[in-house]
Amino acid sequence: MDNWLVVMMLGASTLLGALGLWALLWGLRTGQFEDTKKFLDGASLDSEEALHDAIEMENRKKEILKRKEEKKENSYGPPD
Repeated sequence: MDNWLVVMMLGASTLLGALGLWALLWGLRTGQFEDTKKFLDGASLDSEEALHDAIEMENRKKEILKRKEEKKENSYGPPD
């Protein structure tokens, strides 16, 4: 590999790294990562119906997994 190619690759990677660092520092300085009210607002705006739907979906998921395990235990398979 030629030396100029290595130098260009190092220069490009350094430039991209510096750009990423600048973007991270800009985001921290301007408060882009601060979202203190997101979860509180999300919980207060959820309806009771949405909560019941989520619980029902979780129960269905558990029931399906239970049936899979029972089916696996009742079926014959070669020993591992």
